[in-house]
Amino acid sequence: MGFFASENFWFMVLRCLTPILFATLATLVANTSGFYFLGIEGCMTVAALFGVLGSGFTGSLIVGMLCGLASGVLYSLLLGYFVMQLKANTIITGIALNLAAAGGSEFLLYTLTGDKNASNSLNSAAFPTLSIPVLRDIPVVGNVLSGHNILTYASLAAAILLFIMLRYTSFGIKVRSVGEMPAAAESVGIKVNRVRYQALLISGVLAAFGGMYLSMGYINRFTTGMVAGRGYISLATQAMAGGNSLIGIVSSFLYAFGNSIAIQLQNLGLDPYLITIIPYFFIIVFYVVFSLLQLRREQMKLAV
Repeated sequence: MGFFASENFWFMVLRCLTPILFATLATLVANTSGFYFLGIEGCMTVAALFGVLGSGFTGSLIVGMLCGLASGVLYSLLLGYFVMQLKANTIITGIALNLAAAGGSEFLLYTLTGDKNASNSLNSAAFPTLSIPVLRDIPVVGNVLSGHNILTYASLAAAILLFIMLRYTSFGIKVRSVGEMPAAAESVGIKVNRVRYQALLISGVLAAFGGMYLSMGYINRFTTGMVAGRGYISLATQAMAGGNSLIGIVSSFLYAFGNSIAIQLQNLGLDPYLITIIPYFFIIVFYVVFSLLQLRREQMKLAV
């Protein structure tokens, strides 16, 4: 376990943090508005694919990013339309769209490129890395915090901005009110579904960036199944965050930490199937502990 003292290990933790943090923030915004964003796994998948297709066919990072964002937003709004307008079951609809995204992305990739499992024939663009002046020259710290993909810093900035928005802006108050007491919010003239659609639009953007980071930052191609359950894990990490995006950084860090350990252990000859369990095991353990502590606090309040 000597890798804990390695700068490369902690650099890897921040790399692994980026997609799960974007996913956590996306589910947090939707959940705060009272919408259970179970379809986030598929949202990240379609954004990862369309980002690669857009940049690969045009040679432009900007076009690829816009394609990824558009697909993520349309996906999230489609989910909202099914649930809020057509009154479809949230869980069934989310799972159905996730499955459609998984199979549809593979079909579309093969149809447009001839590639079956990965976009190897496309020379897609990648988001640039950012070397931060002054910080990069600090021993140890500079090697850990500088030189990351620009989306890594964007995810941290998004968490801070989201905290400010939800706590200190009128729109944030509306989002929280329709999530906590929709009937009361509607009685004072707030359009509940409109606010939830707006929250879903923000969630779609955040989830899209998380998906695009995987295919245009973490690696520079789309592969089937590359989201690998991060969307589902974000449902747990946002629950631990309790509507606080800054705490969302901490809960996302737990998954990233476990994921980085799994990557390091691959070099030790351990069973790869056992290794892949580690990040999910971390989240399960901490979520159980979190739930027990929350239950204990509620029991203490009732006792008083």
